[in-house]
Amino acid sequence: MSLSVDGNTPNEEAADQRDTSEPSRLESCLDQPMGSSSVHEDVKYLPSPLPAEHYDADTTEPISCGLQTLEELLSWKRSEANPFNVAAVPLAPRKPPLASCPRRTLVSHDMMGGYLDDRFAQGTNAEAPYAFYHWQYIDIFNYFTHKMVTIPPAVWTNAAHKHGVVVLGTFITEWTDGAAVCEAFLKDEESYRAVADKLVQISYCYGFDGWLINIENALSKVAVDNTPLFLRYLTDQMHERVSGSLVLWYDSVIESGQLTWQNELNESNRMFFDACDGFFTNYNWTEQNLEWMQDYSGVQGRQADVYVGVDVFARGKVVGGMLETNKALEVIRKHNFSAAIFAPGWVYETHSDKTQFRKNQDNFWALLSDYLYIHRPASPLPFISSFCQGFGKAIYWRGQREENRSWFNLTAQEIQPLYYHTELEGEGSLEGQGQGWLSSRGWLSSRGCPEDAWNGGCSLLLDGLIPATHTSPVSARIFSLHVPLVSKTLVTLIYKPSAGIQVSLELKTTDASLCTHTVQDVKLVSPVVLDDRLQMLSLFTQLCGNLSPDGWTVGCSQLELQGCDLREVCLNIQRNGQPQDTAFSCRVGEIMLLDVASLQVPPELVQGLCIYDVVWLRAAGNSPESTSLRLHLNATLRWDYPTQLVRHFRVYWRRLRGPDPRIPPGQLVLVGRAYSNIFRVTELVVPEAPSVLELVVEPVIRKGFPVPESHWGRRSLSYTEDST
Repeated sequence: MSLSVDGNTPNEEAADQRDTSEPSRLESCLDQPMGSSSVHEDVKYLPSPLPAEHYDADTTEPISCGLQTLEELLSWKRSEANPFNVAAVPLAPRKPPLASCPRRTLVSHDMMGGYLDDRFAQGTNAEAPYAFYHWQYIDIFNYFTHKMVTIPPAVWTNAAHKHGVVVLGTFITEWTDGAAVCEAFLKDEESYRAVADKLVQISYCYGFDGWLINIENALSKVAVDNTPLFLRYLTDQMHERVSGSLVLWYDSVIESGQLTWQNELNESNRMFFDACDGFFTNYNWTEQNLEWMQDYSGVQGRQADVYVGVDVFARGKVVGGMLETNKALEVIRKHNFSAAIFAPGWVYETHSDKTQFRKNQDNFWALLSDYLYIHRPASPLPFISSFCQGFGKAIYWRGQREENRSWFNLTAQEIQPLYYHTELEGEGSLEGQGQGWLSSRGWLSSRGCPEDAWNGGCSLLLDGLIPATHTSPVSARIFSLHVPLVSKTLVTLIYKPSAGIQVSLELKTTDASLCTHTVQDVKLVSPVVLDDRLQMLSLFTQLCGNLSPDGWTVGCSQLELQGCDLREVCLNIQRNGQPQDTAFSCRVGEIMLLDVASLQVPPELVQGLCIYDVVWLRAAGNSPESTSLRLHLNATLRWDYPTQLVRHFRVYWRRLRGPDPRIPPGQLVLVGRAYSNIFRVTELVVPEAPSVLELVVEPVIRKGFPVPESHWGRRSLSYTEDST
């Protein structure tokens, strides 16, 4: 590989007090003696005691859901929250920061009622799911359903947070029932503060960043007068408790209490805008509405906080929508407002051939791209991406299929590259060939492809045509970043090129202290050995040794720079041989940048692995030919490990001893991947009682090399048939 470098909310304490009459499941877990390597269970075939709103009734798989009623909201307790729906990824820093963006983009996800494939907290088998991966274009993601309290599934929060995108839940009241709810909680200060406190606690507990407040019913005078007070209190409490949080108001009720959508911010609804962080307009606006708002005194200094709604389904009399959504964006940006794109799942819902989803999704966002603004991830090293979009036809690890099935889990999504299709310069006569002829028009495409991958569900496929007249390398932009580099950085590129081309990685940097906004090129760096110390050489060999499974090329270099920020990652593609029209493809499996010094830090140990919430079932085996009822184990595992160090965990099981002592212990069998320190084993077929099995957790760390088995977490589970 060649490298060219260029504090507590009110009432929270009371709400968090546990019911001491019965220890919580987590406390029971922590009570398991760590000095003992085994726990024991009596096999009893009882209905699952797990709450149905958090666990699938048939499989005990953890699921996410919202709250339907005011009573559910007011009785919500953190001690009874769903541990699997807690986001595992904090909100990443980005450039520019959200507060500095003069024209923002919000996406409101409203798709077929919500909580579909994405409700499964650990992912699910799905042949053609809906996913979103154009995060660099958007600033705020709102998960919308018609439940009163919509709690975003953690898989969405995790994916958004990796890209520095703020995530909002939804609080909605509608029609007659909604009016009754509003009269109840907006009747006085004590009531609206109680609701606000619960919303703050829910957001803080589950790790998302705020709320869209959508009151779509008429309000009495008392209720409407208390609404701005409710918004201000909620906004202040969110800001105090959740860094970077937002509370937005939807254009619906006006100051008289009437339900009258204005399609603009004006004197009739300004009181709500003044009490929170932003205003999401209804969709039936005209350009005259935007022209009027531009000069409206109530907007001055806060234009970025006005999110002009765009319904992608184009319901009603709207500007743009569907494949003309760009027309709405053009008008919104012309008047310097933010945009709120509602229901972009249109590209999935209205196309019957779901196998074309990636193509349809990419085309839709390419249509809007001229009116969207890229923000850049700004996290420190390590920077790693294998381009996984959170779904695929198989699960890959280091170029090999780890599981051969279709799957969907947005938490598995990694930092996404830039997706585009662009024309290449180069049309014209080719000089020096003795003939006047025209070469073909060249092109370059960047897209996700599930047919092969290095890690996860897809790789980045760069393909195109280099015209004969295009003599310089084709530069394919992959990432736009703002990552501070260290004095010694290990750079790894894993790729599969087609014949007839040469590939090199180009890193464009800035000098952070001298030229913050200037891109500068630095000399070529050839592959080198890191250090000659035995340990470092061993690690380097594991990361960058002679690994070329199934045609993958693994190239490593050490980069030495001072005081630079990485701004762009590009792949340069050069034609070999004589000038001629050259079709090419290059599958990029992974790009990784590590601080060399971090390689000397020893790996952590998985500690405190415990097993709880065990449910035994009798059911048919997993194979189609299995007809007899088999013993199934369902159990939750929890452990301690710094999650910022890992890409994921592999969870295994193996048989230690069974009813037949002549059968030796089994080999480790992969159960699945975990993306946080908690994992639910479901429908695991195990030997009949009495038996002993072992559950094992392997951390797959971001540095890339394997963690020794001595550092894995292990716990054995013995079980016997209940004799009562």
